[in-house]
Amino acid sequence: MQEIIKNIEAAQLKAEVPQFNVGDTVRVYGKIKEGNRERVQVFEGTVIKKQGGSIRATFTVRKSSNGIGVEKTWPLHSPNVEKVEVIRKGKVRRAKLNYLRTRVGKSAKVKELVK
Repeated sequence: MQEIIKNIEAAQLKAEVPQFNVGDTVRVYGKIKEGNRERVQVFEGTVIKKQGGSIRATFTVRKSSNGIGVEKTWPLHSPNVEKVEVIRKGKVRRAKLNYLRTRVGKSAKVKELVK
């Protein structure tokens, strides 16, 4: 039974998955359905966590909109995620940046990784 599930999941994996890490600022192009129309909406923010593996992999992006923190969790291999662009690389030492939820303003920023 597990072999059948693995084959179905493998068929639904995206061919090209963008390489990004926690702390990176990304721009996610998500498809939104409104009635019978479909459009693409951009959500730009900092990746605060990545979790799961294979088809179940998800990532959470946080941004501040009009002074209010907004988080969205996106499935990595979803057909509703058109593409993910990395705007800038972040320099972090943690796997999950939950501490950013309590911060406001400049202290909520992540330093840029310069190579």
